Amino acid sequence: MRNEKSIWKNTDWTTVFIYVALVLMGWISIYAAVYDETFHNIFSPSQRYGKQAIFIIVGLVIAMVTMLLDGRFFQNLAPLLYILFIVLLVGVLVVGTKISGARSWYQFGSFSFQPSEFAKFATCLMLARYLGEPEINIKRFKTKFLSLALIFLPVGLILLQPDMGSALVFFSLILVLYREGFPAWTLVVGLVAVVLFVLSLVINVYILMGIIAAAVLMLIYFSKTTTKNIFTGLVILVASCGFVYTADYAFDKLEKHQKDRINVLLGKEVDLRGVGYNVNQSKIAIGSGGFFGKGFLKGTQTKFNFVPEQSTDFIFCTVGEEWGLVGCTVVLGLFLWLIARLIMMAERQRTVFGRVYGYGVACILFFHVFVNVGMAIGVLPVIGIPLPFFSYGGSSLWAFTLLLFVFVKQDASRVA
Repeated sequence: MRNEKSIWKNTDWTTVFIYVALVLMGWISIYAAVYDETFHNIFSPSQRYGKQAIFIIVGLVIAMVTMLLDGRFFQNLAPLLYILFIVLLVGVLVVGTKISGARSWYQFGSFSFQPSEFAKFATCLMLARYLGEPEINIKRFKTKFLSLALIFLPVGLILLQPDMGSALVFFSLILVLYREGFPAWTLVVGLVAVVLFVLSLVINVYILMGIIAAAVLMLIYFSKTTTKNIFTGLVILVASCGFVYTADYAFDKLEKHQKDRINVLLGKEVDLRGVGYNVNQSKIAIGSGGFFGKGFLKGTQTKFNFVPEQSTDFIFCTVGEEWGLVGCTVVLGLFLWLIARLIMMAERQRTVFGRVYGYGVACILFFHVFVNVGMAIGVLPVIGIPLPFFSYGGSSLWAFTLLLFVFVKQDASRVA
C-alpha cells in the first residue's frame, strides 16, 4: 500500500494535466469539425464526436490501468509486444482492409484497428529494453546494427502497405540513438540523405548522379590524394548514386495521389482543385481565423465542409479558423511544453531503459506534431499522420495514451 501511495504521490501530474487538456481540446475541435445542427446529443455514437468520447473514456481506462501495473511490467513484456506487432504488420498485408490506397487496417465489423500506430510504441519499448541491457555497449558495431534493425524492420513492413507517413515516424528514433552515443556523422548522413532525396524529386536522376560524381571528384582533387581518401570518395560516390537511384525508383512506386501531393508541394504542379485542394482550403481556413478566430462553431470553412478529412489529418485548421492565432499558439505551446517536460523527465531517469524510452516518446510526439501542422499550413507534403491526442480515431488515441503513460509510470516508479 505504501508503494502504491508513493507512485501516485510521485506521478508527474503536470504531464497528466497537459494530456487531459490536449484530449479535451481535440474533442471540442472534432465536434466543431463535424458539427450538425440536427444532432443535439454531444455523446451520440452515430457522430464522430460521440465515438471520440467513447475512445477518450477507453483511453483514460488504459492510462489508469497502466499506472496500476508494476513499473517493470512493460519492460519485461517488450520482446513479446514487439514480435506481436511485427506479426500483425505482416498479417495486415494479407488480410487487411485497404483504405485511402493503403492496406493498413484490420476491420472487425464497424471497428477498425491500425497496427502501425501501436508498432511505434512496441518499437520504442523494445529499443529501450535492448539498449538498457547491462552488457550492451552502444559503441560496438553489433549494437548499432541491431538497434537500427529493430527500427527498420517495422519500417519495411509499413512501407509495403504502403503507408509512408507512419513509416517516416520511426526515423525520429535515430535521434534517440544519437543521444545514447551514436556518432554525430550519422546525423550528417541523415541530413544529406534528406537533401539528396528532395533533389532526386526535382532533378533528373542521371543529371543528379553526374553532379554528385563531379562534387566527389573535386573533393578528392582538393584534398590530399591518398589511397584512403580515394577509397572514401569512391564509397561516398557509390552510396550516394545508389541512394538517389533507389529514391527515384521508390518515388515511381508510390500511389498516384501520393506523387501528385509531393509534386504540388515542390512546385512541379499547380492543382488547387485536385490534390492541392485539401492544403489550399486548410491554409484558407487557418488564415481566415485571424488573431482571435471566428468563434466556436462559427468557422465557415469548417461549417460548410470545405476541408476534407478535417476531423483527422487536418484537425489543426479547425483550431486556426475558430480559435485564431491565439488558439494555435496555445495548442502548440501545450505540445512544446509536453515534449520539453518529457525530455526533462527522461534526463532524470536512473536507468538506461527509462532514459531511452522517454526520449523515444518525446521524439515520436515531436515528429507527429511537426509534420501534421506542417501539412496543415502547406509547408510539408500530405502524408497522412494524425495530430497526437487531437485527431479523430481510437487506434491513434489509445496508442499515444499507452506510449505516454508507460513513461509516466516509469518516471513515478523511479522514486517509489
